[in-house]
Amino acid sequence: MTIILLLVIMVLALLIGVPVAFALGGLGLGMLLLAGFSPMMAPLALYSSFDSFILLSVPLFLLMSNILLQGGIGKDLFRAVQSWVGHWPGGLGIATIASCTIFSAISGSSVATAATIGNVAIKEMTDRGYNKPFVYGLIAAGGTLGILIPPSIPMIVYGVITEESIVDLFLAGIVPGLLMAGSFIVYCFFYARFSKAYTPSEKATSAERKNASLRAIPTLLLASIIIGGIYTGVFTPTESAGIGVAVSLIIVIMMGTFSLEKFKAAAMSTMKNTVTIFLIIAGAKVFGKAITLYQIPQDISMLVSENISEVGLFIAAVCFVLLIMGFFLESVSMLLIMMPVLYPSLGMLGIDPIWFAIIFVIMIECALITPPVGLNLFVIQSVSGGKSAEVIQGVWPFILIMLGCLLAVYFFPAIALYIPFQL
Repeated sequence: MTIILLLVIMVLALLIGVPVAFALGGLGLGMLLLAGFSPMMAPLALYSSFDSFILLSVPLFLLMSNILLQGGIGKDLFRAVQSWVGHWPGGLGIATIASCTIFSAISGSSVATAATIGNVAIKEMTDRGYNKPFVYGLIAAGGTLGILIPPSIPMIVYGVITEESIVDLFLAGIVPGLLMAGSFIVYCFFYARFSKAYTPSEKATSAERKNASLRAIPTLLLASIIIGGIYTGVFTPTESAGIGVAVSLIIVIMMGTFSLEKFKAAAMSTMKNTVTIFLIIAGAKVFGKAITLYQIPQDISMLVSENISEVGLFIAAVCFVLLIMGFFLESVSMLLIMMPVLYPSLGMLGIDPIWFAIIFVIMIECALITPPVGLNLFVIQSVSGGKSAEVIQGVWPFILIMLGCLLAVYFFPAIALYIPFQL
């Protein structure tokens, strides 16, 4: 009964426009006071929520993404990939997904990936006659790769909550991320073959490919430094984010595409996003402290053990709840609300937390492009100037593809676990 009452209060608070951070923190504080606990638990919980070295990587990855966005790096990356595959059937769509995949290995952010590649790809594709809903849906879905292909900010948050290895989480996201990117590419190919309602790109000459590829080398080098450094153990994810900021600054300055005004814009955007994320983390920490003292996670674990004995049924229930939550919450909020409650149940059902993280993140990806509050929908609408109905119309095929990839990871766990277990 307590659980249902809490959910009703939270949903009502969100529906009347209370920010997620304050809905979580206020509800948690109210629960502490009603139970007679000291109100000092709230500031202590707030302090402990930021007492984590790994969380420092979040603003650093955001700053790096914004520097690259302001520096126009996406244009060079897209041009390079386009020069190699642009003449294929659906070549511009394939180039878009390939560019999103590469940029995802740098940014850790879905929104940054969608905005960076969308700024270049949308005009290119629509000018060639590609259907607008298809273009908008493609880039919105391609942007979601930013939180599955490592480094990933939601995976960092998941690791902080569950105390699982961030490196193992990153490794687990590689194959599912490439599987999803490959699925999007296959869809682009067949969509183009059957629709034919576009003008194919001309095949680039060897000189054009060479020039375009040379301009993209710094971006590829940055991705190699970040990924290679983390996986070889040369530096931690947080250190890699700091190095990434320094290298990205060097790249955009050397390419002459950056200025002090653009740096101010990147820093301001980073500050706003960081404050939003950290406020949600702080509110969720107070809420988590309250539900722990009320023994709600233990009650839910008991409820699960008594009523759900099948892993498949548990995963299906979680996915259904996440789909509903995705209508009005963004990724970090979903993680911070759900994982403290769900995590104890994983051990009882024998579910690998690393494998579950990939399932969870794929569902978050679906939420990012699910109306009415999918963040990538707003990003694409802002970048393209298109109608919201067109963006929403275009994402549905990609949501189905993402759910298909989720089923593949469910039935074949090695897709997510092979690399972490081998290294």
